[in-house]
Amino acid sequence: MPPGSRVTVVRASDWDGPWQVEFPGTIDATRAPEPNEHAQALSGEFLYWVTFDTPQYDSDGDGPYRKAQIWGRYLRTESDAEV
Repeated sequence: MPPGSRVTVVRASDWDGPWQVEFPGTIDATRAPEPNEHAQALSGEFLYWVTFDTPQYDSDGDGPYRKAQIWGRYLRTESDAEV
């Protein structure tokens, strides 16, 4: 996803997180997307910097955050919603 892409940050289907709610944001140009090397990452999954439309709290109640690095599996684009 290139910088400027509009996305929705979504909640996980298998646990109560990583955010309290789903919300809109924009892929940020802070840094280029990078491979997610976490042990639980999906094969080929990337990390993206996302600027939130409004400040958000994570599932632990920490925040509010205005921007965060988000795992690709928790991002949906408008075209994803049409499929």
